[in-house]
Amino acid sequence: MREIRSAFPARKPKNGWRDGTHTLWHAFVTGITFVRVYMVFQNSEIVDGPAPAQPAGGTERLTPEQFRDPAVLLSGTVDYDMYKCFREQLALAPAAGLVVIELSTLGGDPEVARMMGEDIRFHAEVDPQRRFVFLGKAAIYSAGTTFMSFFARENRYLTRGTRLMIHERKMAKTMQVDGPLTTCIAALKATLHEIECSIEIQNEGFANLIVGSSVSMDEVIEKATTNWYIEAQEAQALGLVEGVL
Repeated sequence: MREIRSAFPARKPKNGWRDGTHTLWHAFVTGITFVRVYMVFQNSEIVDGPAPAQPAGGTERLTPEQFRDPAVLLSGTVDYDMYKCFREQLALAPAAGLVVIELSTLGGDPEVARMMGEDIRFHAEVDPQRRFVFLGKAAIYSAGTTFMSFFARENRYLTRGTRLMIHERKMAKTMQVDGPLTTCIAALKATLHEIECSIEIQNEGFANLIVGSSVSMDEVIEKATTNWYIEAQEAQALGLVEGVL
């Protein structure tokens, strides 16, 4: 049989059975202490101070009172003047907690709307302690819905009677085919690529808009060709927005 040696060095008794008992008791206490220290080390994430606080943001349903003083107020055409105003107000917005962006617009430049939306996406990711919420008032048309699509569904709200309008991107371009045939083909292909890229960007926005809703991609593409107007209560029923104030 293999010899099993104790993890603790043996000590020769000096005073009979008393010293032997003392040695066993010392080994027992030392072993218990070792086990307790090992358990504390293994569970250091529990005993090493309090748990970190949850971010100040959240996804709970907001009340009308929380929209009393929006941090960012925007109205009019979505253009570079609006973008400048948006950035100025965003820089002064609270560093933590609720940040409401109120918008009313009949449309404008979709690329400016995407720029504003990307700013919201970026700040939401780098500042998790802030909750960015969209509030649409009266009319959110065209580029306005593009901007709204950058907010998570639980952070989209509309005032009563507000209408959303979703439509396809439009192009007005006249081409004159004139010159060597090879250059004519290149010019036509360039325009075709421009159209194809614009459709991809448009559909990315549609996909973001309908996440978490009952609206399918086929449905939004079909209805967008003839300008789809959606009343606030209908938008909430479809799951496009969280609430109506």
